[in-house]
Amino acid sequence: MNNSTENRYRFDGKVVVVTGAGNGLGRSHAKLFASLGARVVANDLGVNRDGSAADSSAIRQSPVDDTVAEITAAGGLAVANYDSVEVGERIIEQAMDQFGQIDVVVNNAGIIRDKSFHKMELEDWQLVQRVHLEGAYRVTRAAWPHLRDQGAGKVLFTASASGLYGNFGQANYSAAKAGLFGLTRTLAVEGAAKNIQCNIIAPMLDSRMLEGLMPDEYRKQMKPELVSPLAAFLCHDECLENGSLYEVGAGWYAKVRWQRSDGFGMPPAEEVSVADIAENWTAINNFEQAHFPKDTLEAGSIMLQNLNR
Repeated sequence: MNNSTENRYRFDGKVVVVTGAGNGLGRSHAKLFASLGARVVANDLGVNRDGSAADSSAIRQSPVDDTVAEITAAGGLAVANYDSVEVGERIIEQAMDQFGQIDVVVNNAGIIRDKSFHKMELEDWQLVQRVHLEGAYRVTRAAWPHLRDQGAGKVLFTASASGLYGNFGQANYSAAKAGLFGLTRTLAVEGAAKNIQCNIIAPMLDSRMLEGLMPDEYRKQMKPELVSPLAAFLCHDECLENGSLYEVGAGWYAKVRWQRSDGFGMPPAEEVSVADIAENWTAINNFEQAHFPKDTLEAGSIMLQNLNR
């Protein structure tokens, strides 16, 4: 890559908030944005993966301090934030107090409490929802007025293959991640008039869940550093994508979209029986002429057409 191309995708003058930046993907995001000229607010509460308190006696010895130290050592500018995303307004307040603006919000913070559904306690369900879904809401809601006032902004959410396809033992996690997709889609619609774009990525990274499912030499190649360039591009001014979902992992990148079968319709004035559904089950499930509705208006248009049958 020549220097002119590399310099094209910089974030000079931008302020980027990255949640969950103490380790893994969040740290990778924060370091990349900083290397591209952004002023970064690197957030991390410093807890364990399940949301329990870390071994450290002081929360301000969070791993996010290491992230900030690495950025600073490389000549970048970053500050640490130690608040929970459950009080996301504090994160945005710090960004505004220290830098006077907010341009990009990367919602990455999360925890896991994996258990099969019949063993899952209410606390396991609620905490995962609070961190992933409500936490992303709280951070984004606090930033939203600033993005609207300046007439520009980028918001990136983080989903998971579990939220798209389901995964044993992750009912809480899957539900939260799927919820983030719905949030992304709606905010993309609402933010468009104010030049705010919202997108979501579903990264696949090396984790304990992959142990035994693929060789270790493959797992080691599923590095967070291969995900962050997509995150950065989606948050760059030149990217006009809005309301889109991308799967990413091991150097592979792909857009994902909802698909709907051509379906089967009957005049709504007629009574529909269970037998009618059963007899037309093949047509209802036939994707040979699939449709890809881009919004609720387009999704509902075929039903409106059916009214004229």
